Amino acid sequence: MKAIILAAGHGSRLLPLTLTTPKCLVQVGGRAILDHQLDAVADAGFDGAVIVGGYRIEQVAAHLAARDGSVPTELVFNPFWSIANSIGSVWASRAYLEAPFALMNGDTLFDAAILRAALADRGVDSGSGVKLVIEPLVTPGLDDMLVEADCDAVVAVGKHLVGHQATDRSLGLIVSTGGSAYAEALRAVIGEEDGIHAYHHAVVRRVAETVGVRAVRVAGDVRWQEIDRPEDIALWQHDHDASADAASGS
Repeated sequence: MKAIILAAGHGSRLLPLTLTTPKCLVQVGGRAILDHQLDAVADAGFDGAVIVGGYRIEQVAAHLAARDGSVPTELVFNPFWSIANSIGSVWASRAYLEAPFALMNGDTLFDAAILRAALADRGVDSGSGVKLVIEPLVTPGLDDMLVEADCDAVVAVGKHLVGHQATDRSLGLIVSTGGSAYAEALRAVIGEEDGIHAYHHAVVRRVAETVGVRAVRVAGDVRWQEIDRPEDIALWQHDHDASADAASGS
């Protein structure tokens, strides 16, 4: 099982932090987002990680070269990072999509427990081998990727679910136990008119509409945080400090 980390974009909403630094190397709690992710990937027992870079990829390459190698990494270049949406980075990683993989956004911090739970899930298979990690929706946020799920089946995915009732939000974590379903859906979606501007969740939606996607809900006591804006860094730090205080009994 490899992790595929989509880290090619500019991260304009994190300006000025990303003016000269790729988003995945922005510091959160004194460490790069990518380091948080790779440590969680190692803790969860992955065999390796594929990082898809684009904006200032030479900095990402240098950062990976300086790491201690706790998990083997490969860096793949997405030459379309400035003109395509996130589906372009998935396309750049297509050589890895028929073997088992867990695909995640390069701006999201996960407890390793979330990754372990996603890999360990042994529910009734959807038939495609594709799973989407979600959490119950309470109050939708501005940028949430919304999900309608019927028990353990994903019905619809999108930022705007016209004609559907959102029940959950996506963590941006997609797992495939292997097979061609996800790769075939990717080719279909990116080949559509304006397909390069699709969010990569459009691939999940297509799989859900054809052979099915299993919904995996995370437990309420695990932590994750998307780092989209500077205030998200402060929120992560606040939650991290509160968790540390609780653990120490202070």
